[in-house]
Amino acid sequence: MSPELPEHSPAAQSTVQIQRVTSADAEAIAELAAEIWHTHYADIISAAQIEYMLAQRYAPALIRDELVRGVLWDKLHIAGRVVSYSSYFPVSEGREMKLDKLYVHPSQQRRGYGGLLIARALGAAHQAGCKALVLAVNKANAQAISAYTKYGFHIRESVVQDIGGGYVMDDYFMVKNV
Repeated sequence: MSPELPEHSPAAQSTVQIQRVTSADAEAIAELAAEIWHTHYADIISAAQIEYMLAQRYAPALIRDELVRGVLWDKLHIAGRVVSYSSYFPVSEGREMKLDKLYVHPSQQRRGYGGLLIARALGAAHQAGCKALVLAVNKANAQAISAYTKYGFHIRESVVQDIGGGYVMDDYFMVKNV
């Protein structure tokens, strides 16, 4: 699965679409997640932790379960190819919307696609009456921290969370007011 398109081509830009993920998309999202994670996180966390977290978060049955529970999943595709996805849901008794996942295929990064998905999550947060959009990002993920800062997020706190299997997530919680 290589969603390569000519860089910044007008044709690619004009065919960008964001749609809700459906249960029929679960396998494709899981495959895209594995490709992105193995590329992006190879220098940040161990291969074993990547596999553990993919199994914990991206098994197609888990994606379908989240959809049934009302977690909002979006997919961004260009010329019919899914190159990015996000998921989000209300937390803190509905006062905040958590951007739980946001990933863009490495060949399509730095083109504003993540920003489009952030804008969509912000719109859902606003519509739901939330006051903020929050997310967790690995402290060693400088590229993502920089991107989120560019889109108006700031670090609210530092958190280390045990996720089982002998692994922890060493994250910053970032926030952007809606």
